[in-house]
Amino acid sequence: MSSTSFTARIHEAITPNSLRAYLAEFISTFVFALAVAGSSMSSRKLMPDVNSDPSSLVAVAIAGAFGLASAVYISVNISGGHVNPAVTFAKVVSGHMPFVTAIFYWTSQILGAIMGCLLLKITTVEHNVTTPAIAQEMTGFGASILEGFLTFGLVYTVFAASGDPRQGHMASTGPLMIGLMAGANILASGPFSGGCMNPAYAFGSAAIAGSFKNQAVYWLGPLFGAAIAGLLYGNVVFPVQDSDCRTRDTQDGFR
Repeated sequence: MSSTSFTARIHEAITPNSLRAYLAEFISTFVFALAVAGSSMSSRKLMPDVNSDPSSLVAVAIAGAFGLASAVYISVNISGGHVNPAVTFAKVVSGHMPFVTAIFYWTSQILGAIMGCLLLKITTVEHNVTTPAIAQEMTGFGASILEGFLTFGLVYTVFAASGDPRQGHMASTGPLMIGLMAGANILASGPFSGGCMNPAYAFGSAAIAGSFKNQAVYWLGPLFGAAIAGLLYGNVVFPVQDSDCRTRDTQDGFR
């Protein structure tokens, strides 16, 4: 990349619209982290043996689904509704976003998650913020692979639900579909790897809880799974170079 091109990327990353996008990502990730961490803390307060009570898993999954759907909805028209560094990484890998812009997105998302968890820590006083955890019988490698596949499903849904012009009027249901996929993944993997799928939330909760144990699991797995989802959808299922042609076909009534 030439110095002129790099300078142009920097200027593009600090335009008023870009700054609004970063703020939107901060707010939406803040809202999401508040919902997920808060539901987990509430479950621990109300259920003495939360680890063996399936209703706690259902509660966290519902909060995750509703929280993510709402977070995506409030930011999708401003920033694209990423709410997750893995989604942003997939956009970079698939050629939909410059790397410089992604750095600002990641910063906004991580800060939003930290502030959401910090608010809970301050307001609930004696209660600790919970972090995603790996089951004792699982290895870090196995948990990372599981998180990778979960994030693949989530990010693939993001591309299909919010980035495909062929959706037409169905695009309005995109945030809900994304939330439902996240909730399903939490139900499927919560007791095993935590069903995190979001490096920003993993880091934010760990920073406030003061424990970064197994943090690599929640970065390597999700980023790898997201990259595969972005490349597969953007280059095989719905190639970028065919997007203009396919959009015209859709508008003209050809499916």
